[in-house]
Amino acid sequence: MTKTSLIAAALIAASAAGSVSAETSAPDPARLKATVERLVSFGTRHTLSSATDPRRGIGAARKWGAAEFAKISKGCGGCLTVETVAERFTGPRAPQGVEVVDVIAIQKGTGDPSQVVIVAGHIDSRVSDVMNVTSDAPGANDNASGTALVIEAGRVLAGEKFDGTIVYALLSGEEQGLWGGKLLAETAKKRGWQVRAMLNNDIVGNTVGQNGRIVADRVRVFSEGGRFIEDRAAALTRRAIGGEDDGPSRALAKKIDGIAEANPQIGLDVFAVRRFDRFGRGGDHSPFLELGFPAVRFSVGIENYDRQHQDLRTENGRVYGDTVEGMDFPYLAKVTALNVAALRVLADAPAAPASVSLDGALSMDTRVFWDAVPGAAGYKVYWRRADAQDWTDSRAVTGVTETVLKDVVVDDHFIGVAAVAKDGSESLVTFGGMAPRR
Repeated sequence: MTKTSLIAAALIAASAAGSVSAETSAPDPARLKATVERLVSFGTRHTLSSATDPRRGIGAARKWGAAEFAKISKGCGGCLTVETVAERFTGPRAPQGVEVVDVIAIQKGTGDPSQVVIVAGHIDSRVSDVMNVTSDAPGANDNASGTALVIEAGRVLAGEKFDGTIVYALLSGEEQGLWGGKLLAETAKKRGWQVRAMLNNDIVGNTVGQNGRIVADRVRVFSEGGRFIEDRAAALTRRAIGGEDDGPSRALAKKIDGIAEANPQIGLDVFAVRRFDRFGRGGDHSPFLELGFPAVRFSVGIENYDRQHQDLRTENGRVYGDTVEGMDFPYLAKVTALNVAALRVLADAPAAPASVSLDGALSMDTRVFWDAVPGAAGYKVYWRRADAQDWTDSRAVTGVTETVLKDVVVDDHFIGVAAVAKDGSESLVTFGGMAPRR
């Protein structure tokens, strides 16, 4: 066997799983519960609540979150850089304007630190009236659950080394207009971050639905099909090549699905919803999509709307309000574990190829060629029949940036390419399009 063949075989073996070692630390349900209870103890975390009160309101909650990241960083010898970014926003839900502050902790990559993976959750809460800044708004599941997940992910991954950078983000202003997500997306662009993935976690801690049904073994991952940033020409091109199900965010959702399958010990099935968010609703990943960054939303397998955006009350025996009692912390630990597994893979993987081109019209074979990726040890070419959603076949390639797929007719197949690191971590798959005309 040639040296190139040996490397290719190693890449196949290493990338087959993308699994997490059982020796790595796991998210702790008790610690997640303690974090949620602490966040609830601030009374309200409404974005327009007090930014200066030391015990109650959004300001106290944000300061506490930053202090938690600082503790984690101290424990790992300063592996996290903790900071805040802020901007003033004005809109219908903040007519007098409000300073929106995001708390971020940056775990700098050892390779190319400009390659960034973000895990985020919004820290603000609300009750029935979105303008009510005084009533208790515990926001246990929406979204102390996502906030706790982000902090716990930082605890679990602190001290580990990754090629790329991980950013842990607690966002404000979600309930007022996705302002915290917009602020972080614009910050990423200004700082020149090459965002490989943004994982937005919003409502990730309950398992009992509105109808009483229990769903404890599934998490929904929402991703866009047609891209926010596509102009008419780009949309027509995607339509021509059949790439509606293979944009970067959809590729990210499929990647997460594969990571869940490779890690059965987590105990979660990924329900990859082919919609950017819940019907008629949105989340903090939306501003990232608007800037062209791959982004998805994690949310529970089933929702209980009586426990979302509700004043605390009981009517005719029916309990309303987003309290700790409505949560399932072993389930939240599972969702956290899946995020952690995804962060490990995505932060160590190379960037995805910038473009992949196909040439095979009027032929039984297809030539595939792609842009080289700095730092990639090799590549993996994927293909599937054009009536399938998931990749079924693959080939490891090293030392070159093109290959010919014999007897793979381009009319009948979809084709894509991922970059592969030495340890087998794979990038997202870049979907193949038409070769440029000469």
